[in-house]
Amino acid sequence: MTRIITLFCIFMAQIGFSQSAESYLEKIRNNEALLTAFFQQMPKGGDLHHHFSGSVYAEPLLERAIAEDFYLNIETMAVSKTKPANGNWQTFSSIKNQGKLDYYQQQIMQTWSAKDYNGSVPSDDLFFDSFMKFEPTIQGHFAEGMLELKKRAIAENVSYIETQLSTIPCDMNVSDLNDFNTKLRQAASQKDEKAVLKLLDDLYKAIQQKEAKKYALDFNNNFIAKLHKDLKMDDEKFTMRYQNFVLRFMDPVDLFKNLSIAFISANDSKLVAGVNIVSPEHGENSMKDYWLHMVMFKYCHSKFPDVKYTLHAGELTLGLVQPEDLTWHINDAIYIAGANRIGHGVDIAYEANSYDLLKYMAKNTIPIEINLASNEFILKVKDNRHPFTLYKEFNVPIVISTDDAGILRSSMTEQYVLLANRYKDVNYETIKKYVYNSINYSFIQDTSVKKQLLKDLDTRFKAFEAKFSKN
Repeated sequence: MTRIITLFCIFMAQIGFSQSAESYLEKIRNNEALLTAFFQQMPKGGDLHHHFSGSVYAEPLLERAIAEDFYLNIETMAVSKTKPANGNWQTFSSIKNQGKLDYYQQQIMQTWSAKDYNGSVPSDDLFFDSFMKFEPTIQGHFAEGMLELKKRAIAENVSYIETQLSTIPCDMNVSDLNDFNTKLRQAASQKDEKAVLKLLDDLYKAIQQKEAKKYALDFNNNFIAKLHKDLKMDDEKFTMRYQNFVLRFMDPVDLFKNLSIAFISANDSKLVAGVNIVSPEHGENSMKDYWLHMVMFKYCHSKFPDVKYTLHAGELTLGLVQPEDLTWHINDAIYIAGANRIGHGVDIAYEANSYDLLKYMAKNTIPIEINLASNEFILKVKDNRHPFTLYKEFNVPIVISTDDAGILRSSMTEQYVLLANRYKDVNYETIKKYVYNSINYSFIQDTSVKKQLLKDLDTRFKAFEAKFSKN
């Protein structure tokens, strides 16, 4: 990176700093090294589509597993603090004594991330399967990861991150409510929204009687607030907020229990910016229960109208699912769930009445979170197959995000390099607008914090653009 920035400075000296940032960007459109230096130094505002565990690079996770002598499954490259009953597990110390540590380190890096990806397994499988393999190294070490992300953000001029840090721990026993699983799915199969909402109302009351609020407040006070304060996450250079999230693959009762607690948490904490839903959208339960999940969000919104939420929707492409399954996920996320933002939205061109949907998103200022590196690796969608231009043509608010920079071996800078290199009609002023969108459409609850971030962006851009004026 130092070499690239040096190249940038030499080039700027040669042209005498005699042009605007916009004209300079047009000159370097096809030079990735110069684009990288340009965007590395350009203020980039916020990263709104950001999974914490997937954004930490694999190197420190692997170092921790070795230092703490975790067990390694030498077939799957999963790790565990204790030896599981099944599988071929060996400690890192025993692997080292056998002289095989270097070999397995390389295998782990290629399994926990996209490093040296060679197509030996489907890219979407490698991506989604990696989380559970390295997850044991995250537990108990959130602080180290948060500081890593802050340091990296400051280094590449990112001033805000809205991260999905952790699910909310909950040992609530809901076995007595399992009948709701069948009832909810039966009503959902008939698209009987009235019946689903009635069932959710009964289920919500039962969950509240099991002290749902206790779990939310414990998470807010003893995890989020404590970490945030102890680590001094907010300062003059950087701000972090958090999204609660639930897992799509869970059965309806467990998912709704977690979703209710997530909304309670977000409603009671200014540090928790909003709520999300994650996991592969093409998974069995994800597809089967997708409409039901959207109604669940609608219900929770009725209880907590001030809580914002963004939904992974349309992270699908032709071939990954049946064609008819590409036609309704974004529609339902917006029209039924009432999402405030949409993450990915890759299948928008296949959505039923997509033009009307895009017009609705534009009119109601529902931003799309564009994740170029992620969509290319997971879905093999890039260039003119990517719907970025479609969103742009319909004036849907756009924010540029990383998704999972650690697994993808990417950065926020790379997202802007890809944007500028692939979409030549996107000029500097438009890119700058996307940067401001990342703050304007963030879920920050404190208006004074948002105003300060926007003011800081003004200052940063003034300094950045001054580099291109005559001296």
